[in-house]
Amino acid sequence: MITRFFPRISLARPLMGCALAVLCACAAPVAESPASRAAPMPGTPVAEHEADGSCRVRETTPAVYEHVMGEVQVVQAEIAEDGTVLRPPVYRKAPVPRVVRPRAEISFAAPCPEEMTPEFLSSVQRALTARGYFTGPVSGSMDAATAAAVRRYQSERGLESARLSVETARDLGLIAVERDPL
Repeated sequence: MITRFFPRISLARPLMGCALAVLCACAAPVAESPASRAAPMPGTPVAEHEADGSCRVRETTPAVYEHVMGEVQVVQAEIAEDGTVLRPPVYRKAPVPRVVRPRAEISFAAPCPEEMTPEFLSSVQRALTARGYFTGPVSGSMDAATAAAVRRYQSERGLESARLSVETARDLGLIAVERDPL
């Protein structure tokens, strides 16, 4: 009997744990490129390269509706062939949608994706922190808190977007302002 010399020990779990550790140690580290670290949040438009070398963002702002009390026709009017009204229409009060802000498409100059490095985004976060718009940690990524801070800062200046514009980057002192020749 072999069981007398070798007690019943389950070697499956320790062997699987060792195999997993060896596989993890052998895996090559995945190098991140600056473009992948600074990838925009899902659903946000990406800056597109123009022929002159600049980049532009084109995004659509949805329409905003509100409900107001209005009249809704419940029963249609009955009209005779000669045009006389046999029975007038019946209306009732009900909430109806009204457009507060129509759908719009905006386009503005934005830093190109290759310029949106973690160092640049860290500078954006620090500049927004200094102005009281950003309170999160400086991470060097365009996370939800950073996008919200950019939106708040730009909306006060007339641009309703969470994507950083070149004009905003200039206002924050992050991109050099072109000087007029004297």
